[in-house]
Amino acid sequence: MKFIIHALKGEITFQIAILLAAFPLLGAHVYAQQVEVKLFAHRGGAHEYDENTISAFGETYNKGLRGYETDVRLTKDGQLVIFHDADLKRIVGKEGTIEDLTLEEIKQLQTKKGNDIPTLDEVLAFFSDKPGVYIEFEMKTNKPMYDEKKLTAYCDVLYQKVYTAMPPTSNYVLTSFDKRPLHYLKTTYPSVDLLFIKGAPLSQTVLDEAKELNIDRVGCNIDGTSRAMVKEAKKQGFKVSLWPGHSVADFLLGVSLGSDYLCSDVPVAVTEWVGANAPWITLK
Repeated sequence: MKFIIHALKGEITFQIAILLAAFPLLGAHVYAQQVEVKLFAHRGGAHEYDENTISAFGETYNKGLRGYETDVRLTKDGQLVIFHDADLKRIVGKEGTIEDLTLEEIKQLQTKKGNDIPTLDEVLAFFSDKPGVYIEFEMKTNKPMYDEKKLTAYCDVLYQKVYTAMPPTSNYVLTSFDKRPLHYLKTTYPSVDLLFIKGAPLSQTVLDEAKELNIDRVGCNIDGTSRAMVKEAKKQGFKVSLWPGHSVADFLLGVSLGSDYLCSDVPVAVTEWVGANAPWITLK
């Protein structure tokens, strides 16, 4: 069965062949077995809005999104701000790094699209009256920029701020490619909810690395990940998140693989497509 999916602005057309074996037919008027998946907006919807800004979070929230991913860095004077890249060039158009600037200096900057760079406090405040939200806070603790002393201070402040501000019905998760903050947080705050990110496909090796960290969430590259491996991860007690999600096609691939969580740069496009075309998919 083929679905013709028009990309944003109708400029590109994707032809997607979906194997209905992944969604067994239930009857003449029922498309497939009902499935549930948590969709979350990567950097607030990086291909649809100005990434990691209050504007992006607000726009996607108003469009019905209740899942997010964002990135946290530490300023020169010890303040936590929301910013993905290791330097300012792509997003701001200037040389330099977040880590080399004070918060006062950062607040004098804007993104190329004219938005402020928010602090962690500002993002937490934005979501404080919005219950039932899932957010991944990725710890951008690049080496050698974050030595052990700086890393420890970063983790302590991040943990306290995030979990003090989290509404009772929301779910906030701290994530990283870097094992160091994950190990420190799990050792220091055993009840913390963590996710281990890998740029590789899901595999037993990834699961074993997560087990060593005592973490039951993994985020892996969708390319090369098999449905059998997702099933095996769930059998071993893991929650599986897959990325990247550059298109509706990527989202549908993730659904067919059985992922629990799916990251998307185009969450609004996905939400609208599902609403119009996929009654068997429930977005949590």
